[in-house]
Amino acid sequence: MSAVTEAIVREYFEQRGFMVHQQRKYVSTMLRDEEEMDFLVFNPKPLKGEGPLPFVLGSQDVVRLERAVVEVKASHTQTYSPAQLKDEPEMFRFLEPAIFKQAAKFFGDGGAVSKILIIPALPHDETLRQQSLDLLRAKGLDGIIPFGSLLADLVASTEPNRNYQKSDVLQVIRLLKNYDLLRESQMELFKQPQRKPTPPAKRKATPLPESTAPPAAPAESTIQPGS
Repeated sequence: MSAVTEAIVREYFEQRGFMVHQQRKYVSTMLRDEEEMDFLVFNPKPLKGEGPLPFVLGSQDVVRLERAVVEVKASHTQTYSPAQLKDEPEMFRFLEPAIFKQAAKFFGDGGAVSKILIIPALPHDETLRQQSLDLLRAKGLDGIIPFGSLLADLVASTEPNRNYQKSDVLQVIRLLKNYDLLRESQMELFKQPQRKPTPPAKRKATPLPESTAPPAAPAESTIQPGS
């Protein structure tokens, strides 16, 4: 996970009242159990809601979480189709019991811990999308967050008239919005399309009535004087 993606995900959860803990601050060539989790997040004041949480989480759903292990897949150019998910079994390693116990040690015995995966995108085709969701759910995940919706919510909640000196991510978003280089998708969605101006119709020349037509100029005489 790149530093930019890491900072974006951290800002997203912190803006929603979560305390964010990162298991590691270094890169190692040897994978260990505690290195298989990107973030451990804790919400001291989770919101209550009616009914179970959906599998695809939005910001209104995330704030209902209390404890969660968050794994981030930051290959932003990939779409996770069923075939792609089957070819990358290592992305689910953090769900293995031996690895998941690390989260239990961090949170203690306070309650259940949700297993959340952040992925770049799902297929646009409805059948393939549903197959991917079924496969992810069968792996033992409690929910997923599409990175695009996460980033869109972060952009929408950043105000251009504030100076975010404590956050490089928010400061960059604020500057882009301040110079009108970045607009919220919601604004563009409801913006009325501009109609092309209708060119003025060409008027046909109206012939003048005979009574108002100017008199014809007299013809020049061809008779020479003295003839």
